[in-house]
Amino acid sequence: MKNTRKILLVYLLILFGIIVWLGIIFLAPYLKSQSSGLQAFCYGIFSPLCHQNPTRSFIFLGYPLGVCARCLGIYFGFLAGTGLYPFLRKFSNLTLPRARIFILISLPIVIDATGNFLRLWMTPNWPRFTTGFIWGTILPFYFITGLADYFVREKRTEDFSPENIS
Repeated sequence: MKNTRKILLVYLLILFGIIVWLGIIFLAPYLKSQSSGLQAFCYGIFSPLCHQNPTRSFIFLGYPLGVCARCLGIYFGFLAGTGLYPFLRKFSNLTLPRARIFILISLPIVIDATGNFLRLWMTPNWPRFTTGFIWGTILPFYFITGLADYFVREKRTEDFSPENIS
């Protein structure tokens, strides 16, 4: 029972975190439209994670979002996957999905990104968003499970520490 509560807490913190993360993506152009100096901070959060190429980004209030269309798709997919998580898994289940499921769901983004990288084609923003969204939906099933397992396992390790064994 305690483990289920820990997993639920991890789940809720991740759900809250992805909602805040998405909010900051939209906050960046809003702050820029208001000529706020904080816009640089918001865009700066995402600069190590995304190229932020304006031509590959959706526009909000006249300015590009904090991330490109593909990254936005990944984050919205992560939100969708997080929303589906409790319906597709029990909070007591800490097994990872099969690797072949991850590979299958990764194929669209890998093919599209590779084709763009090799300059075989240039994908418009909506298909970039879609491939990112598809891939993003699987990520919570690894991230939530892995993080929850870490906290559950940490407790199991404490139970068997030398000071608790007599």
